[in-house]
Amino acid sequence: MKPPRSARTAPSSKSTASPSGVALKAAEKVASHAAQEVRLIGGRWKRTPLAVPVVAGLRPTPSRVRETLFNWLGQDLSGWRVLDAFAGTGALGFEAASRGAESVCLLEREAVLVKSLRATQAKLAAEQVQIVQADALTWMARLSGTAPGFDLVLLDPPFDAGLFEQALLTACRCVPEGGWIYLEAPAPFSDATDPVGAVPGLRVHRQGRAGAVHYHLFQRVEGGVGVSRPAAGD
Repeated sequence: MKPPRSARTAPSSKSTASPSGVALKAAEKVASHAAQEVRLIGGRWKRTPLAVPVVAGLRPTPSRVRETLFNWLGQDLSGWRVLDAFAGTGALGFEAASRGAESVCLLEREAVLVKSLRATQAKLAAEQVQIVQADALTWMARLSGTAPGFDLVLLDPPFDAGLFEQALLTACRCVPEGGWIYLEAPAPFSDATDPVGAVPGLRVHRQGRAGAVHYHLFQRVEGGVGVSRPAAGD
């Protein structure tokens, strides 16, 4: 995360640090002292708190939404291979691991969040969880088409980055027929007029809304084009 570009100033003998370096250190200090918490809501590690570092744009998936998602998927994910592509706090990925997923890969680009994820992994002794510092789209693109892929890909990209269609296209190639993709977005994807209509092989299985968050569970279908109407309600 790059700090804001500051206006040019004359060199000062009072400090050898650049303005950008000072800003970055200040941001890291705030993040380290102002962490909040969310809690896992089910499975082996139910009620375990997860730190929420102060990082611009970080928006953990609300507990109500996580509860609904895992009601849709089922509470027992034994044997599942799961990818949490924009991990953030890891709330979605650790929920999957807590429910017995065989392997969970957490992708996160920001170093502050990677450090927090690794601390959580160590606290839980979550040996089935792998944490990778990487750009999610680049990492998934390299994986596309290779075996065995993932049974479930979790997508919660930054709402202001406009990555929804690209993330779905890339994730679609990482799951086999019958696999699942979960997406959070600021608007619903419910028919072929939406961007997801350009993504072949996806069907909206369920969708819901909690405040400004619209959440969707897609299933990978062979030979499909666009999306079908979802089941109503939660």
